[in-house]
Amino acid sequence: MLAIWVKVRIKPELRQRFLEAIEVDALGSERDEPGCLRFNVLQDERDANVYYFFEVYKDEAALEAHRAMPHYAVWRAAADTLDGPTEATRCTIVLPAAPSYWSLRK
Repeated sequence: MLAIWVKVRIKPELRQRFLEAIEVDALGSERDEPGCLRFNVLQDERDANVYYFFEVYKDEAALEAHRAMPHYAVWRAAADTLDGPTEATRCTIVLPAAPSYWSLRK
């Protein structure tokens, strides 16, 4: 499994468009992709223009499949809502380690 922590800063005047696009991607990812085990979107408490995505994929192939999905294209089409580049960090799942935990909702 691999996890990705993504930080984005948005343009405040484009917040609604950003939220609509990332909702399509996050919900579509969990609903339509067997290899996407988690896709959470969080807002920074101190800076309302900063959001974080916490994504967990079964493997690298699942991440590549995610990038080919129609809901990902909706997200990419809203890239102009961002105020600067995304900051992505790849992580290794330490706990909970059991793959069954990550697929409970599927």
